[in-house]
Amino acid sequence: MFVISKLVIELLNPVIWIAAIFIFGWLSKNAVRKKRRFMAGIIMLLFFSNPFIINQLILGYQPKKITLGADQNFSAGILLGGFAGKNEADKQTYFYDQSDRFIQTALLYKTGHIKKIIVAAGSGFVFKDDTFREGDFIREQLLALGVPAEDVLLDRNSRNTAENAANARKIIDSLQLLPPCLLITSAIHMPRAQRTFTRAGVETTAYPAAFFVTPSDSKVPTDYILPSAKALREWEMYLREIIGSLMYRVTGRG
Repeated sequence: MFVISKLVIELLNPVIWIAAIFIFGWLSKNAVRKKRRFMAGIIMLLFFSNPFIINQLILGYQPKKITLGADQNFSAGILLGGFAGKNEADKQTYFYDQSDRFIQTALLYKTGHIKKIIVAAGSGFVFKDDTFREGDFIREQLLALGVPAEDVLLDRNSRNTAENAANARKIIDSLQLLPPCLLITSAIHMPRAQRTFTRAGVETTAYPAAFFVTPSDSKVPTDYILPSAKALREWEMYLREIIGSLMYRVTGRG
């Protein structure tokens, strides 16, 4: 199931669909079919590259940004991985574009909103060398920021959200941490993640971070009309969460 889900996710890219339509059109020997496929490709490209459409879908799906009150404190914050990785070319580890999760977690700890940090991050790769564990890197960075070692609890073996939840529950139960825990992940991933943790018996309060899409403050009409390469990326992320949620529901994991 892990391998199948990864393969399905790789196909959730509108660029692949658009390219396939154009290729089929190019290979078609029938002039009418060729024209129809090229037109279909153009329509798909205009639709999936429109920023307004995908932004509205994501804004309706993801939770809104929240600010904790001074009296809102939690026994632990659960930080989900997926925002750092090792580059095989230069053997260096880099933060990715979702690393706001890490920043927010560090701030929550420093401001006293969370007492401990549960890092849930193993290796989600199917074909790459899995000796690298994202959780080890995250723990090192937290220690470098001055977080005491005893306050960083590590799950370095989970490969997906379901395993994140199961392993986090073991840590919570072993230390008898008081519920709820603060769940910290990307805003677009939060709905699926929180359902999965609830299914695993872990009571959480959502703290969305790393917002791919924020409410538009643009006054320029063309910003809602002109094609955007960023919109194609946002479609990929959105479809990944929608299909992931369906797969988790079918398999009883969230």
